[in-house]
Order: sequence, then C-alpha cells, then structure tokens
Amino acid sequence: MGPLALFDLDDTLIALAPAFRRFAQDFARDFALPAEAEEWLVEAWDPRQKRDAFFARVREHYGLAEPVEDLWRLYRSRMPEYVELRDEVRDGLAAMRRAGWRLGIVTNGEADNQLGKIERTGLDQLVDSVAVSGALGIRKPDAEIFRTAAEAAGCALADGGWMVGDNAHADIEGGAAVGLRTVWIGAHGEAAPRAATATVKDVVEAFPLLLTCR
Repeated sequence: MGPLALFDLDDTLIALAPAFRRFAQDFARDFALPAEAEEWLVEAWDPRQKRDAFFARVREHYGLAEPVEDLWRLYRSRMPEYVELRDEVRDGLAAMRRAGWRLGIVTNGEADNQLGKIERTGLDQLVDSVAVSGALGIRKPDAEIFRTAAEAAGCALADGGWMVGDNAHADIEGGAAVGLRTVWIGAHGEAAPRAATATVKDVVEAFPLLLTCR
C-alpha cells in the first residue's frame, strides 16, 4: 500500500472567497437587496464563523422575512455551484495517485454542503476516501475522523502519512496528534504552528514537496 496524504477541503483544495463572492452576487439579486449589499456580504463573511450566526446577522441587517435556517439551507445548496477546482490542483492530485499515494479528504462542515462541493468539482474521483464531519458526527481535530479517512483509503494511521490544511488547530495540530507529518497552508502571513512539518503558501506547492518525501 502506498503512503497516505490527507487534505482539508475549504481554502486548501478549493478557494472559498471567490465562490462566496459569486454566491453573494446572486443572493443580493435574488433578495432584491440594495446595490452595496454584495460588498457588505463579502466583508461581513468570515469562513471560520458559524454560518447560521452569519445568516442571522444578514437577516437582521436587511430585515429579511425568511427564517435563518432557510437562508442557511440556501447557502448549503447553492455553494457547490460556485466552487471551482483549479487545473493545477487536479493535476497535482492525479500525479500523486500515479506515484502510488493513497489520498483522502478530511473536512469539517455540513454533509450536504461539503459533499456537494466534492462531487461537483470531481474531487471524489481524485481521492480514495472522504470524511465529512457532518456525516460522521465527529470533527477535526478529533483523532477518529483522521482514522476514519485513513482506513477508508486503505491505510493505517500507525503507518504514518501527511495532513495538509490551512487550519492550525484542526488540521495541523490535529494531524500531528495522530502521528501524521503536516503541511500548513500559510497564505496570510501568520506564524507557522509548531506542529507544522512544512509550510507552503498554496496547496499546489505541497504536491512536489510530498512527492519528494515519500
């Protein structure tokens, strides 16, 4: 069995910001919001905040009649339409599989939203396992979600491997705690977490690094 590499999804394999801007454009149009609404939504949105809390703020700010849960459900159903998988990411994953690696995705989030993104971009055809917290009832950095992804890819955590992601606590500290070496996507100039084996600015930089570390 080949070596194991697990990847985070949001802001690792796919970029959320451009996808959310496309969502914000359509959301503002569909709800007939003021002209400045798109920019307000983009500035108010934080990819690490709870989405229901965000839509509660949106609802209050614009006086929307729709319940928060309906707005949150709309986001989950629509976001998969806006995400894109860059060719260089697709090519990097394909190169790793050709080299014998076993690949998995480990992501926190609601099952419908995350699985929708994975399936729409074709990532499900490029990896050997997918572990979504909303489907499993466990979240990173819980060791069990890493173990689930590894075993579904035909590997054992005891044999080691890598975790690649942008969240210092969930991805890097979580991965290191279960014995994985880690690649941190440090795109915003923050200090690298101590648990990071390596740091890159973009996931595409991680592929050649991993291929040379087999």
